[in-house]
Amino acid sequence: MGTVGGVEPAERAKASGTAAVFTAVAFVAAGVLGAVQPDTGVPPEVVQLTQFGPAVGVGAVALYRRRQTRELLRGGGGGERRTGRAVALLATAGLIVALSVLAYWLASGDVGFTRPGALHHPFVLIAAAQLVGACGEEVGWRCFLQPLLRTRFGTVVSSMTVGAVWGAWHVPVFAQAPAYAAGFLVATVAMSVVLGVALDGTGGTYRLLLAGGFHALVNLGLLLFMDVEFGAALPMVCFGLACLLAGLVWAGRQMLAPRALMPFTKPRAS
Repeated sequence: MGTVGGVEPAERAKASGTAAVFTAVAFVAAGVLGAVQPDTGVPPEVVQLTQFGPAVGVGAVALYRRRQTRELLRGGGGGERRTGRAVALLATAGLIVALSVLAYWLASGDVGFTRPGALHHPFVLIAAAQLVGACGEEVGWRCFLQPLLRTRFGTVVSSMTVGAVWGAWHVPVFAQAPAYAAGFLVATVAMSVVLGVALDGTGGTYRLLLAGGFHALVNLGLLLFMDVEFGAALPMVCFGLACLLAGLVWAGRQMLAPRALMPFTKPRAS
């Protein structure tokens, strides 16, 4: 039921419109950045410019919803820092990679490992660039869209929605085999649940660095241990299953201790 005067439906429509604008710009900006990357000379192994599409989306919304954008990025719960949960989140990134490698070894009898020194660019440069690129994504997914949807839905539902959009945003994935695309979508939705639960109630730079750190650790782990960039279905399916297991554990934690997680406050309209 709507509230008196239709306030709640109006807020819901405003949030939906904001989410739609952000998503549309994030998709278009990623496509443009991907198209111009070959002309920039920036190696995709170091960082993919498409990762900054969500940041452009946040900037576009900020042009006409400045206060709302600022409050969403600031986050709820006063930017509370939960050290134990932060450590568990980053450890989950390593666990996902380890489980992916184990599943792939059990299925294929093989484990690939690329020595950091064998990469075409210094690993320190790649790691730093991966963190910057991951933050370029996460400022949109986990610092803007997640808290925006969190004002209307619960943590798990909003996280799954963000994960589905995040997965669909990787348009080239759908040109691969169906098993590859399915494994990738399972991974993005599951990882979004992990991040949504772990970061609920946090905000600001702390939230961004944790989300970016988790994202970058997963990317670096896959770069060194798993061949998921060239359309091989088996490693992607293994990765998706590992993410699913992690997502179920974090979702279970949310359901068992819902009061431990402070809800986001509704941001005021600009």
